[in-house]
Amino acid sequence: MSDKPFVLMPEDVQRILGKDAQRNNIMAAKLVSDIVKTTLGPKGMDKMLVSPVGDIIVTNDGVTILNEMQVEHPAAKMIIEVAKTQEDEVGDGTTTAVMLAGKLLENAENLLDKKIHPTVITKGYRMAAEKLQEILKELAVKITSDNTNALKQIAMTSMTGKGAENAKEKFAEVIVHAVQQIRNVDNQRASIDLSDIKMEKIKGGSIEDTHLVSGIVLDKERVSVDMPIVIKNARIALIDFPLEVKNPEIDTKVSISSPEQLQSFLDQEERFMRSMITKIKSSGTNVVFCQKGIDDSLQYLLAKEKIYACRRVSRSDMEKLAKATSGKIVSSINELTPAELGAAEDVREIKSHNEGDGMTYVTGCSNPKALTILIHGGTEHVIDEVERAIKDGLGDVASVLRNGFIVPGGGAIEIELAKRLREFSQTLSGREQLAVDEFASALEFIPSTLAENAGLDPIDILTELKSRHDSGDKNAGLNLFNEKIENVLEAGIIEPLKIKTQAIASASEVAIMILRIDDVIASSGGKRGRGMSGGMPPGMGDMY
Repeated sequence: MSDKPFVLMPEDVQRILGKDAQRNNIMAAKLVSDIVKTTLGPKGMDKMLVSPVGDIIVTNDGVTILNEMQVEHPAAKMIIEVAKTQEDEVGDGTTTAVMLAGKLLENAENLLDKKIHPTVITKGYRMAAEKLQEILKELAVKITSDNTNALKQIAMTSMTGKGAENAKEKFAEVIVHAVQQIRNVDNQRASIDLSDIKMEKIKGGSIEDTHLVSGIVLDKERVSVDMPIVIKNARIALIDFPLEVKNPEIDTKVSISSPEQLQSFLDQEERFMRSMITKIKSSGTNVVFCQKGIDDSLQYLLAKEKIYACRRVSRSDMEKLAKATSGKIVSSINELTPAELGAAEDVREIKSHNEGDGMTYVTGCSNPKALTILIHGGTEHVIDEVERAIKDGLGDVASVLRNGFIVPGGGAIEIELAKRLREFSQTLSGREQLAVDEFASALEFIPSTLAENAGLDPIDILTELKSRHDSGDKNAGLNLFNEKIENVLEAGIIEPLKIKTQAIASASEVAIMILRIDDVIASSGGKRGRGMSGGMPPGMGDMY
C-alpha cells in the first residue's frame, strides 16, 4: 500500500452531513412557509413580484408567488412542489399546504433537539397523517349538486381576500353556473373538465363587468370586412384543413409554353375554389371557423356568399367550439354535411372601445358543454389577479361536485383535527406519541395565522377556539368579517374536503422525505474555488 491519500470524490464536490443537513433543510422549508404565510385568509396581504425585465405581478396566490420566485435551495424546491401538486389536484389551498409542511419540519426540529431519531419522528408523522384522513372522512358534510347556495358559499370563501373580493357574490354565481353547465354525469359519477371553461381577458371597464357567456368568445376577427358582422341562426362549419389550393408536398415544376396553357391553369384553380365554396354553401353553412389559413380569393368568395369566416383558430378553441355548438371538426371538404354543422343563435364580431382588435362571439348555444368567462378590469395586473381568484373558485366548486363533501372553514376543521389527534396520541405508548402531538400543533398554525393576519391576538383566539371545541362545538371557527368565533357552517364559511385531505397528504409526505435526508452532496460543476455560503454548497445556503 502506498502513502497516497484515498480520494472518493473530486475536490469540487461538497457535502453536508447529519444534523447540519437536517437543520439546513428545515431552515429552507421554514423560510418558504414564512414567505407565503402573510397571504393566508381573507385579511392576508399581497406580494409584488418583479421579474428581471421589470414585469410585475401583484398577487396573494401561494402557487403563483412560489412559481415566480427564483429558489435555488433543493429542499425549498421540494416544498414548492407541494404547492404545485395542490394546485393541480384541487386548484386552491396551496398556501395551507406549504405552511403545514414548513411547520411540520419546524416542529420536528424540537424533537431532534430532544435526541429523538428522525425515523421515530417520520413514523409518528405517517401514523398521524393516516389517522387524520380517517377523522376528516368522519367530520365531512355531504352536499348535493343542486345545493346551489352551498356551492356559491364555497366559491366566495375561496375568493375572499383576493383581488376579486369586491365582486365575489357575482363571481360565485358565474362560477357555479359555469361548472354545473359543463358537468357530465356518467354512472352517477360527475366528471368535470375545467379546460372547457375558457377565460378571455378584456382591458377596460371594471371587474363588475365580468360575466359568463353561454358559448365561446374567440380573440379573432372575420377575415374580410365585406363579410356580415352578425349572423343569426348560425350553422357553423369547423374545418381543420386549409381553405386554399393544395401545394404539392414535393418540389414540382409546371412547364407552361403558351398563354392559353397559363389561362387554363388559372381557370382550373378558380374552378377548384368555386367547387369548395359550392360544397360549403350547399351544406347550409353560414359561419366557417378554420384551424388553418384561408386563401385571399376564397375570402372574397365567402364574403360574396355572405358567409362569416375566421382563420387560424387554435386547436383548443376548435374543440371548445365543437363542445359548445354540438358540431364536429371535419378534415376534408367532402365530409362537410349538414349533420356535421354546429348551431348557435348568434355569431358576431364586437370591437372593444379602447382597442382596435375585434373578437368573435358565438352565443345562444343550446346546452353548451364549453363556456367562456369574459374578465374585465382596469389594468392587466387587476385582470390577472381576478383570473387567478376565479380559477381558485372553479377548482373548489368542481372538487365538491366531484366528491360531494365539504368541511367547515375559518380554522374550525384544523382545531377539531388537532383535538382528535391529541386524543389519538394518548393511545400510543412509544416516542411516536411526541411526533403525533407535534403534528397536532402544526395544524393549529393555520387558525393562529388567520388571526395574526387579521390583526387579532393569535393566542387569545387559539385559546377560545380550543375551549369551544373541548365543549363539543366542532364547527366553531373564526369569522374574520365580524372578528367573532361562531359556527362557521351556519355562517357559510366552508371549504371542499379535498383541499384538506390533499394538503395533509402532500405536506406530511414531503416533511417525512426531508427528515430522512442526512447527507447532501453537491457538485459545483467543475468550477473550483467558488465560495460557500455559511459552510454550505453553492446555492444551498441562500434561498434566492
